[in-house]
Amino acid sequence: MIDRDLFNRAFAPLEAAVNEGRIPGGVLGIVGRDGQRIVQAIGSAQRVPDIRLMHIETWFDLASLTKVIFTTPRILALVEEGVIDLDAPLISVLPDLRQYDEKAWERKVTFRQCLGHQTPFPAVAPIYTYGRDPELLRAFVLQREWQAGTPVYSDINFMLLGFALERLSGKTIRDMDPGLGFAFSAEPDAAAATEDCTWRHRVLSGEVHDDNCSALQGAGHAGLFGTAASILDFAQGLLDGTGVSGRSITLMREPLSATRTHGWERPHEGWSGGGLCSPETIGHTGFTGTGLWIDFDKGRAWTLLTNRIHPTRHFNSGIAALRQSVGDLVNGA
Repeated sequence: MIDRDLFNRAFAPLEAAVNEGRIPGGVLGIVGRDGQRIVQAIGSAQRVPDIRLMHIETWFDLASLTKVIFTTPRILALVEEGVIDLDAPLISVLPDLRQYDEKAWERKVTFRQCLGHQTPFPAVAPIYTYGRDPELLRAFVLQREWQAGTPVYSDINFMLLGFALERLSGKTIRDMDPGLGFAFSAEPDAAAATEDCTWRHRVLSGEVHDDNCSALQGAGHAGLFGTAASILDFAQGLLDGTGVSGRSITLMREPLSATRTHGWERPHEGWSGGGLCSPETIGHTGFTGTGLWIDFDKGRAWTLLTNRIHPTRHFNSGIAALRQSVGDLVNGA
């Protein structure tokens, strides 16, 4: 059973952030392995140009939670089916990756390396500035001579995994099933607004915020929308083993580095889930102000959903400290 007093203590930092004007609004939800849950909302779903209240049913642009809720489970399912070999290079599915240079380092990158962010790709690149034709941009990503660097968390890894899903299915990501309770857009009046976009010249609500995902018209690194309920349902499916196969859950929990598993982040000093998670916790965050953490040892998960970049990302919302504070209080601080 989820303790109400514990929940109220964990909700207090979110309430303070809203009352102090650091974020417009948010939703906190906690679920147990048995499905019992508590969800509460506070603040505004939108402030500019109109004001709308936040509700527990509000849809959120999940940003990089797309990586772990949509892309990772689908890649791992294909692994289980024998369609993909995790240690095979991406060119086993994307033979045209850097096709004009057979010695290019990009052609040696594997699926496992992409899932664990162990490649030399840059963290992000302004792909949307090269045009608005989604197929041309896909070709650009595949053929660009990327400058190799120290491995970092990279959107490019999951763009390429998304391209692989598209190639294997013969469908664009936006034509795929997003999963029960999820979508690739939302009704504007039912969604938490994100940024007043400088190149789309409007406040975004119900359409993807991520610039590259917007230009690509769907991608593996961002673009999924969901509610607190759908995210907690997904998390419960991992906790009780009904959501994906046991092998996929094992891989999601298997360490690939000090900070990463297959797709997910794992506890380390200063991570988003706080300092009191069990070692058997996985989590991930999204740039728009979202996050999900699943503690298999304690049998519970929590999601903190905010619109911290509304109406602009160029503001110190304190989201990193907020996530850690909520995580510590969820875990009994």
